[in-house]
Amino acid sequence: MTQYNIPMNGFYNFTPDLAFKTIKEHWMAWDNEVKPKTYAVGISGGIDSTCVAALACKIFGKDKVVGVSLPCDCQKDMDDVNAAFEHLGIKRVTIDIGDAFASLKNGIENNCIELTDVCKTNMPARLRMTALYGVAQCLGGVTVNTCNRSESILGNDTLFGDDCGSYGPIQKLTKTEVKAIAAWLGVPENLVNKIPVDGLQPLSDEDRLGITYAKVDDYIRSTGQ
Repeated sequence: MTQYNIPMNGFYNFTPDLAFKTIKEHWMAWDNEVKPKTYAVGISGGIDSTCVAALACKIFGKDKVVGVSLPCDCQKDMDDVNAAFEHLGIKRVTIDIGDAFASLKNGIENNCIELTDVCKTNMPARLRMTALYGVAQCLGGVTVNTCNRSESILGNDTLFGDDCGSYGPIQKLTKTEVKAIAAWLGVPENLVNKIPVDGLQPLSDEDRLGITYAKVDDYIRSTGQ
């Protein structure tokens, strides 16, 4: 198990069981104050969203968690989305944002504005969050932020997109730590070790960033970021 000799979430030497205990105590206290009926989690097929949903299930039970699949037309890793839902055993809602994205895209282009590649990636992420908030509100619940510390340090998240949420249980965890706690929670190995992708472009996160999360995580914990 990866060990660190600096504070992380108020404790030393990261281990999944200790991390879970800390997350559980804080999340339950927050839940007791806010009292949401459900937690809506956008399930992308990646390790972060699967880990967050698994944490919610273990802490509050599967009946209080709803997973929302948000493809933008065709999603290449839909098999991983299906595998995540099969493992989690939670209620599933599927909303295809493809038509909404196409409508917005056409609206912008009809005003003689060319969409940049960044916009083509960020706009669907924001549409996903809009749909997720809609589901949560209709069910009397709240959305859950699925971003981790590594993504935030790199700026590899979308403002008002996947960085949104009423509660963020893994915001202080690096990608390496998320994988470790997910494995501890029993998430299937193929999902734990899946190459990080956002499902909205052909490149993986690491190919696009030009650096591995492992190197980023070593830097974060060695410098106390």
